[in-house]
Amino acid sequence: MTPYADLPLDQILHGDCLDLLASFPDKSVDMIFADPPYNLQLQRELWRPNMTKVDAVDADWDQFNSFADYDAFTREWLHACQRVLKDTGTIWVIGTYHNIFRVGAILMDLNYWILNQVVWVKTNPTPNFRGVRFTNAHETLLWAQKEKGARYTFNYHAMKALNDDLQMRSDWWLPTCVGPERIKLDGKRAHPTQKPEALLYRVVLSSSRPGDVILDPFFGTGTTGAVAKKLHRRWIGIEKEAEYVRLAQERLDAVEPFPQPDVIFTSPERRQRPRIAFGTLLERGLVTPGQTLYFGKHSATQATILASGHLQCGELSGSIHKVGRILKRGSCNGWTHWFYDDPVTGERTAIDALRDQIRRQDDTIYVDDDPSD
Repeated sequence: MTPYADLPLDQILHGDCLDLLASFPDKSVDMIFADPPYNLQLQRELWRPNMTKVDAVDADWDQFNSFADYDAFTREWLHACQRVLKDTGTIWVIGTYHNIFRVGAILMDLNYWILNQVVWVKTNPTPNFRGVRFTNAHETLLWAQKEKGARYTFNYHAMKALNDDLQMRSDWWLPTCVGPERIKLDGKRAHPTQKPEALLYRVVLSSSRPGDVILDPFFGTGTTGAVAKKLHRRWIGIEKEAEYVRLAQERLDAVEPFPQPDVIFTSPERRQRPRIAFGTLLERGLVTPGQTLYFGKHSATQATILASGHLQCGELSGSIHKVGRILKRGSCNGWTHWFYDDPVTGERTAIDALRDQIRRQDDTIYVDDDPSD
């Protein structure tokens, strides 16, 4: 059982993340989003052509004496996060060219397994005012799992739906944090690296479920917590700067969760849905022994359903998946490749529609005859 009772859920903790994480139980957090100091190493002040000064990242918390000091700091906080992350958990770390390569190397040294490199392409980047380099128009997110090969949360179909039913790519075109979303003090931005909620929406939606615990060890002004609260996740923020804690708390107090948390995911991911054996279709009378199936909606290749639930296709005999793999000469999900003639509509329909019919009628969990789906 996850020791959620021992966690400071939905709270901002004021202090150093290394000190505070030491009090967390092992394997208690589902997902981590980390926006650590970038160690920008700015050498001089930046000015626009109109002679106004650029509000650069020059705070003490982004200053390190050397790369060795920054590496040691990175290794410590990543190791602390590794302890509190569940074996099935994942971590997101965002950075720029100043630090992300060092972070990535340390992630791999600590045996995290990198799942994706996501590029946040800024649609409104700050220009390179001096004209001596390309405009730095992106940041990099590394998404890694704690245990290589462990099952982890990835809401593929939710992300696909978010992207107009196209598979979500690893280049995310989003604006920086501007307008009313940008928190300001005395007319100036309160935090120099405040992330847009649109970015965190994708992170949280893709790799967590409602009720999961999300940790942000560099909480800043609370974007991670704001999005987590809206999406009905539990959250924990750790922040060293007292002013950021105050601003984040004001922000979180004003956030209202989206209504009806049960409809955030309108349908479960396919791997999370109850598994159903093809034989169940026979038992329910949705298909019958001797009935013909077709390998493709417009294919002439046929197979006969046997009373055992196997298919007979010429000399081939086996499950819908096995026979399909042989015919396709590659991986095959039999549910979407075998079709039947629907007696009601007269249309040739994938047998997956019959499986969905059972799922709508029955909450019982069945064992599929092939784990490939």
